Amino acid sequence: MRGLQITLLIVLSAVVCSAQIFPSAPEYAAKVISLTGQVSVLKDTTPWVLNPGDMVQVRQVIITGPDGFAKFQVSDGSTFEVYPNSNVVFRKNPPNWKDLLDVLVGKVRVHIEKLGGQPNNNRVITPTAVISVRGTTFDVAVNDDDESTVVSVEEGIVDVYNALKPGITKTLNPGDEIVVYKDRPLAQTLIDRGALVRRILHSLGDAVYTAVTNAGRGSTGGVGGTGGGSPLPGQTPPPKAPPTPPPAPPPPPPH
Repeated sequence: MRGLQITLLIVLSAVVCSAQIFPSAPEYAAKVISLTGQVSVLKDTTPWVLNPGDMVQVRQVIITGPDGFAKFQVSDGSTFEVYPNSNVVFRKNPPNWKDLLDVLVGKVRVHIEKLGGQPNNNRVITPTAVISVRGTTFDVAVNDDDESTVVSVEEGIVDVYNALKPGITKTLNPGDEIVVYKDRPLAQTLIDRGALVRRILHSLGDAVYTAVTNAGRGSTGGVGGTGGGSPLPGQTPPPKAPPTPPPAPPPPPPH
């Protein structure tokens, strides 16, 4: 936690010092295209609330609260989404405009558009990892406790190396995931292949269970009741009421 605080102070100092060196330019800014909850940007170390349509400039820090989420778009059509409880620096390293994001803590989802069908090289940097992309969709999550980085790829190809322990670079394909630790060389870390597929299947299983549960609860008399609903798997159906006997015939008339 202390390391993150020091890093954030350094970033804020850089924002103030570079305000006059790198003037705002629309082609390098990021536009807010959707937003919910608490999302702000630091201007001269002061948080300003963001709204849809606002522009985030070079070296500005995006902060989301516990309910905050925002999606941004840059001039080449690429987008990035910032999830709750995140601190992200936009284009921290000008004039290298390919350094898109520095994720200090939290989670982002990035989609890099190709340029005329050709690779569009960008980088996302965290305290422990450097992620190089060519036109793809992937997630990056930074743990606040140990600053480990989780990289998950949905589409395309991503190259990852450890920023603190340089060595080999590992290439991730669709469905792959890797965790980068600050005290472990990347050579000792295995790529989890098929992690994305397992998450999708798990989500589908949850959705099916929810649908079945809601269907059962929606019948008259509750789950497995007598109002026509079917019991859930493993549930014993309730006993049926005995049929009502027919009425007794009337007595014969007196003679």
